[in-house]
Amino acid sequence: MYIPTHFAEHNLATLHDAIEHYSFATLVSSAAGGMSASHLPLLLDRGSGASGTLVGHMARANLQWRDAAGQEVLAIFSGPHAYISPQWYEAKEVVPTWNYVAVHAYGCFELMNDEAELEALLARMVQTYEASQPRPWTFEEPVEFVQRMLRQIVGFRIPISRLEGKWKLNQNRPEGQREKVVAKLGEKSDENSREVARLMEQRERL
Repeated sequence: MYIPTHFAEHNLATLHDAIEHYSFATLVSSAAGGMSASHLPLLLDRGSGASGTLVGHMARANLQWRDAAGQEVLAIFSGPHAYISPQWYEAKEVVPTWNYVAVHAYGCFELMNDEAELEALLARMVQTYEASQPRPWTFEEPVEFVQRMLRQIVGFRIPISRLEGKWKLNQNRPEGQREKVVAKLGEKSDENSREVARLMEQRERL
C-alpha cells in the first residue's frame, strides 16, 4: 500500500483497534489462475505473536484455502471513507480527494486441523458478534447439527508478520482547512462521513 509519511500509522494498539472495529476483511491470496479473494469476518488474538494473529473460517467449498495454505496472504481491513470536495477548503489550487482509514495485515495462512479448536472459534465468533444484540443468540445447537456444520467449513489462522496502516485524514492540509472539512463532514447524514469527521478530530487532539 502506498503510504506517504504523514498518513502512516505505526502504533500497534491503534492498528489492532482498527482491525477489531472494522473486522469484516478482504482476504487476498495467490492462486494457480492468478489472484483469489474472499470477504470474511476475522478475529484478532492480540497477544499471539509479535503483531498478533488473525483467525477465521471459510466454506470448505471455497477453494481459496487450498491454494493459500502455507503461503503469504493479505487481509485488508477497510475503515470509514468520505469524499472531500475542494470547495470545502475555501482556498485556491486545491483538488478533490478522499479521506479514509485502512489496515493491511500480511502473514502465512495456516490451517486449523483440530476440530475442537474450530468449534471454539465458532463459539467465540458468535459471542463476539452477538454481544450487541438485545437478546444474544448462543451457540447451543444439537451435536449432530454442529458436527455437520463443522464439516462444511475450514478454520485458519494468520500470524501477522507485517502491518501497514494508512490514516488519510487531511494531515497534509493547514489546520484551518482541516477544521472546515470536519465541519462539512459533520453536516452529512451518512455514517461514513460522520466517522471520518470524528477520526479527524481525534487526530487533532494527538
